[in-house]
Amino acid sequence: MQVKLWGTRGSLATPGPDTARYGGNTSCVAVRGHEGTVLVLDAGTGIRGMGATIDAAVRRVDVLLTHLHMDHIQGLGFFAPLYRSDVEVNIWGPASTQLSLLARLMRYLSPPLFPVGLRELPCKLMLHEVPCGEVDIGEFRVTSALVCHPGPTVGYRLTEATGRVLTYLPDHEPALGARTFPSLPRAWISGGTLAAESDLLIHDSQYATHEYSARVGWGHSSFRHMLDFAALAEVKHLVPFHHDPDHSDADLDRLMAEAIDEANPPYRVTPGREGMTFDL
Repeated sequence: MQVKLWGTRGSLATPGPDTARYGGNTSCVAVRGHEGTVLVLDAGTGIRGMGATIDAAVRRVDVLLTHLHMDHIQGLGFFAPLYRSDVEVNIWGPASTQLSLLARLMRYLSPPLFPVGLRELPCKLMLHEVPCGEVDIGEFRVTSALVCHPGPTVGYRLTEATGRVLTYLPDHEPALGARTFPSLPRAWISGGTLAAESDLLIHDSQYATHEYSARVGWGHSSFRHMLDFAALAEVKHLVPFHHDPDHSDADLDRLMAEAIDEANPPYRVTPGREGMTFDL
């Protein structure tokens, strides 16, 4: 599979020279299988650019939403395949205890927030509520499960026929309620089973280690908690993601390097930047 990062921020950053390398778009990752399957993880502002790259011959696209906070659906209405009558667009995402996925998305894709209503889109639109166990999408086996983050939020584990595994946990607080979580069994930790032995883990890294104590319960991870979680999950390659918009390129370089040096992780770490591509 090929994995490309189209948006890596936790909320909108002001594009400029101080964010040029890490970028200012919000969460969006494209996954393409060797047989042509196209998956899109989250629909932040990065999805607009991603949608423009989808080949005219593609007839099905699946968008997997982790949750419906604005920074993860902000670009959905600008996703080009939604306006093609020859494309089937499948949107996967969590319902709430009171509203279906359809009702939740209609609150955004309708006036006055957006000029085009969900029911007016010309594509063949299919909605699927998660978590729903394991499903096959093209050549991928997709597993979803609820994780620690305010509101209904899921993480995704994608397994290719070759056995390669990508886990996507962009908004995740594994330390919540278990400050000593590295000493607990993996299955007891939020997201632990999803991330287990992944070839590539894309994981929340919103806060510098010293910032976390003032933000406990906000649903995000500190650098050190992210690194400890990846070690617990025994991943092969970690991509820190969902960067704080207040962290400039220089901040992220410095803070990430300090955390990695301190933790000395037994796996590869590549801080996520817009435009990065990983081949598994």
